[in-house]
Amino acid sequence: MDSSGKVKMIKGGVCSARGFRAAGAAGAIKYEGRDDVALIVADRPCAAAAVFTTNKVAAAPVVYDREAVKAGEVQAILANSGCANACTGEAGLKDAELSALVTAGELGIRPEHVLVASTGVIGRRLPTERLFAGMRAAAKALGRTPAHGLAVAKAVMTTDTKPKEAAATVVIGGRKVTVGGCSKGSGMIEPNMATMLGFITTDAAASPAVLKRALKLAISKSFNRLVVDGDESTNDSVFLLASGAAGNKPVTRGGEDFELLRAALEAVCVSLARQMAKDGEGATKFVTVTVKGAKSEADAARAARAVAKSPLAKTSWFGRDPNWGRVLAAVGYSGADVVDMKAEVFYDGVWAFRRGEVADEARLSRLAKVLAKDEFEVVVDLHLGKCESSVYTCDFSLDYVHINADYTT
Repeated sequence: MDSSGKVKMIKGGVCSARGFRAAGAAGAIKYEGRDDVALIVADRPCAAAAVFTTNKVAAAPVVYDREAVKAGEVQAILANSGCANACTGEAGLKDAELSALVTAGELGIRPEHVLVASTGVIGRRLPTERLFAGMRAAAKALGRTPAHGLAVAKAVMTTDTKPKEAAATVVIGGRKVTVGGCSKGSGMIEPNMATMLGFITTDAAASPAVLKRALKLAISKSFNRLVVDGDESTNDSVFLLASGAAGNKPVTRGGEDFELLRAALEAVCVSLARQMAKDGEGATKFVTVTVKGAKSEADAARAARAVAKSPLAKTSWFGRDPNWGRVLAAVGYSGADVVDMKAEVFYDGVWAFRRGEVADEARLSRLAKVLAKDEFEVVVDLHLGKCESSVYTCDFSLDYVHINADYTT
């Protein structure tokens, strides 16, 4: 069932859904004079689900949240930028636990209903006193306006150059349901979910099990189709909270209501993923890589991901060079079935390589105009089957090297 046509995109973020307040505040975690602590609070404990990095080196907040979210009931999320609290051992885990405890005390809620998230430099202990000061300031500033939601998006930015928000509405059971969210991530991005963070709220009524299924399906079409540099973070986390304030009959697995909720959630996640690719560290171009004509969906996804994170392909896009050889080479080592003399490579519909035929000078001139654009699509048609997959990515510029060369200093 295709329910995407019933979803309406709107402006907004985590405060778009009813039943939530939010705020951002300055805690001087890494820098002075900028908001780096965020707080999202539901009016009452609500159903929740989350998906985390599959990186075996998982940050303390991930370790803590994996256990805390199992009960499926959450009322608040405390997040900070500037310090990842990763590779900090038992002390880091205690810092995460203490953060939840202190936040709960400030809000007057149960500690087990608080999740925590961190992003920033790996290997440094959380400056907890500064974090708590920022949390208390955020608690006093909580509100429901779009500005309050935007404050969360800004507070979790690290090397991001702009905040990322999205929201959508859909009618479920005769009631208008809203899904809103924000995310951060600019570098160290190849989510493999099973330094990106995503916070999504909805006023739909649904159980934790239903939310978890819908979230996993949405992520498979959005964040898991996003590549900036091929590095999977220790902190990747996406949270979904459902207040039930829309008053709809609780959504169950299967049927139209579930598909409508999934479609709205997917639309928000896809928008956030695209925004993250466009804001990749030093990015000058947003590129969609599509592989079609593959023998299987796994082959199509494998090949598209290989192209999307190929440093050689990405630097050629920055240089406006239609170097299709780098694209086809990445497909070749991806593990997908490919026969080079059957394959075709296109840039926005202009072919660069077609079943052994190479673009002439006139066609190269057309290709150069495509690569001069801020956005374009690279399509590889394998002509071996009927399966297709797309990945969102960006180019590699000189600024990417400068940003990451100086990140901890």
